[in-house]
Amino acid sequence: MFFKIALSVLFCSIAFAAGETYEGYKIYDVNANNAFEKEVLLRLSANDNYDFFDLPKIFGKPARVMVQPEDQVDFETTLNRFGLSYTVINENVAKSIAEEAEQMNYVRSAADTTGRISFASFQRFDAINAYLDELAKAYPTRVTVKTLGKSYEKRDMKTITITNGDGKTNKKVILMDAGIHAREWIAPAGALYVIHQLVENYSENAHLLKDYDWVILPVVNPDGYEYTHTSSRMWRKTRQPASSTCVGTDANRNFDFHWGEVGASSLSCSDTFKGKTAFSEPETQLLRDLMLSLTGRAKFYLTLHSYGNYLLYPWGYTSALPDNVKDLDEVAQAGAAAIRSSTGTRYSVGSSTNVLYAAAGGSDDYALAKANIPIAICMELPAGGSGFDPTPAQITPFVTETWTGIKAMAEKVIAKF
Repeated sequence: MFFKIALSVLFCSIAFAAGETYEGYKIYDVNANNAFEKEVLLRLSANDNYDFFDLPKIFGKPARVMVQPEDQVDFETTLNRFGLSYTVINENVAKSIAEEAEQMNYVRSAADTTGRISFASFQRFDAINAYLDELAKAYPTRVTVKTLGKSYEKRDMKTITITNGDGKTNKKVILMDAGIHAREWIAPAGALYVIHQLVENYSENAHLLKDYDWVILPVVNPDGYEYTHTSSRMWRKTRQPASSTCVGTDANRNFDFHWGEVGASSLSCSDTFKGKTAFSEPETQLLRDLMLSLTGRAKFYLTLHSYGNYLLYPWGYTSALPDNVKDLDEVAQAGAAAIRSSTGTRYSVGSSTNVLYAAAGGSDDYALAKANIPIAICMELPAGGSGFDPTPAQITPFVTETWTGIKAMAEKVIAKF
């Protein structure tokens, strides 16, 4: 059985590397109403042929999974055998991807070009970097852009540092990143909206910059992000070859804190491949170095992902909780409350392992444990369509709602630290 699973994962990954069309792929919502049914889903998630987008531990929220055509009969048979109810919410992922591309092209052609950045469409990586550079030129006293280094495919990975321009150095820092997982397009869009608010809507948000600088890396995984735009929309990993046959590492399993212990795969073709070694990826090395350079100054690390409406804090490798869980929960709850009050959207709050499932080697665990950043939170933004495919019309509502939560969390951190 192991050989069969490993072999089919290999062929699946080769298809991805060549550019996957996702023709005939289906997306299912699966309901688990008791502990036994949750365990069935957990065991299914260990099969890399099934791409679980969301696997909540809490009851009342369905798991969501994408299944390739050749595995759909076995998958449905297993669900029926164990009495799990399910709904097919997308009959053909390829059709959805084509519709998404058409919408994106239409919006781009019709977009108002008078502004520096548009939230009417998802931005390509070069456009994101260009926006950072434009802000640095337009606001030289408040914005600094720095190239941390290059990705595996030699793309410049840039951070933007936003200040209030008072010239004071060594202020406390809020560090934020997005786009660790390539297909989660709404996450970099959320980071861009935060940048837009802090820089171009400065007067309304000046209090967030009085005692704190913000350092933001809007795309941690630029190679994967571009690959999702050009070749394989659902690609998740980096793009450095992982073996002679498979490409990419799950960057959010690659950090050197309890690396590889749980929830990460040793199979190079797996979507959750932990990497040949901890920090095997140039992208995670650069983020690590950025975190460590801010040790002592950084009080809040926020990493944006999608999807599922979660505010998660460490630990991801164990169900045990950090010593400062009260502070972590207070900050996360502030974000959830602000969003609920503003839009009615509900976020689940708690430690990664206890709200979802254990996964070691994540950036938030590393930030708290090794970079000594006291508040480390992973924010999983809302889903659009079947999950990773919000329409252009959904981008602005999603990122404005996200900003409401981020602003509330930042205000809580500023008050506490």
